[in-house]
Amino acid sequence: MNHLSLLIDADDTLWENNIYFERAFDHFCDFLDHSALTPFQIREVLNEIELVNAKIHGYGSLNFGRNLQQAYRHLAQREIRDHDLRHVLALAERILEQPIQLIEGVEETLGYLSGRHDLTLFTKGHPEEQRLKVDRSGLGRYFNHTAIVKEKDAAAYARLVDERGLAREYTWMIGNSPKSDINPALEAGLNAALVPHPHTWVLEHQDLREPGDGRLLELERFPELRLHF
Repeated sequence: MNHLSLLIDADDTLWENNIYFERAFDHFCDFLDHSALTPFQIREVLNEIELVNAKIHGYGSLNFGRNLQQAYRHLAQREIRDHDLRHVLALAERILEQPIQLIEGVEETLGYLSGRHDLTLFTKGHPEEQRLKVDRSGLGRYFNHTAIVKEKDAAAYARLVDERGLAREYTWMIGNSPKSDINPALEAGLNAALVPHPHTWVLEHQDLREPGDGRLLELERFPELRLHF
């Protein structure tokens, strides 16, 4: 196989991430203790808030905390008190304290791939928070380049391949999110490999687009990349 350029997602592709946000949301629902709304209905309210705010503020645990505070102000059935808002924010801040839990087979697979191809870690979110997770994961040594952006859309992929001088037909994006990893990469003329995660954030769900000029692989687990690359 030709020497390829592999762009690899971080959160929920290399390590667990969304499970900690889901845990914080469960604690939020318990604290809110709404008399009528189910957790599903509360989640719908939070999703609307996050859709709007992500375009302005981006992603990450601290922005998630602000979104929880906004949802609390909107839904609370009691007086809005400062220490309650601080408690809600703290639910999100604890996410930063969680250990980095690598997904099974990731490190061995990265070791294999890095010896054969050029690897770029391509992730979105708060730059400082994402860099901290990369450092704590110990996986940075497998990558020749790290790119952290506010949003992973087709334009971001086009900028990355242009800046690094990558050939689109030999460049693959690997990740768990149809919305951020697969569809925009295909739209930008790259190839893509979907490695699904059972707890992918609901706002990252999207129907897969037709590959167009690129190729699309659908795998079950990260170590399967060794069979293709």
